[in-house]
Amino acid sequence: MTNVIIRDETDNDIAAVRHVNLEAFVTHEEADITDALRDRVEDGVFLVAEQNGEIVGNIVFSPVELVGFANARLMALGPMAVLPDLQNRQIGTALVTAGIERCRALGFGALVVVGHPNFYPRFGFVPAEIHQLTSEWELPPGVFMALPLVPDYLTGKSGLIKFHPVFSGN
Repeated sequence: MTNVIIRDETDNDIAAVRHVNLEAFVTHEEADITDALRDRVEDGVFLVAEQNGEIVGNIVFSPVELVGFANARLMALGPMAVLPDLQNRQIGTALVTAGIERCRALGFGALVVVGHPNFYPRFGFVPAEIHQLTSEWELPPGVFMALPLVPDYLTGKSGLIKFHPVFSGN
């Protein structure tokens, strides 16, 4: 991961971020979700990985609702993308690590992610059902995970996580 800088996304990065998402995924769905979140979420976290002046990766964190707990402050991780030729070089790890720290600094209590069960546990994510959290979507076992950012933050909080409507095409 030589010369990679993780920083806040700027307006000048938007086209490059879309390009990264289109290259990293089979469909344009993640690129469209990233664009919609940028347009519709005020308190999201949008970071990019820059190498030699080029955007090579990006990550988004957006607020989610824990039904029945209006004051709970949780964020969802994703989409995250890294250019295919640069994957498996710790850029995704750097993006996730920086994003976790940013969300913690902003006072969020926990994160959730729908992602690869072999990647996210290295950051402390565990199956969400351990915290009695469920997703609004039907998902394969092990892909919906949670990470408390504050010790015991999820104790006494359980239930349905609702993602931003853009994830459902609204």
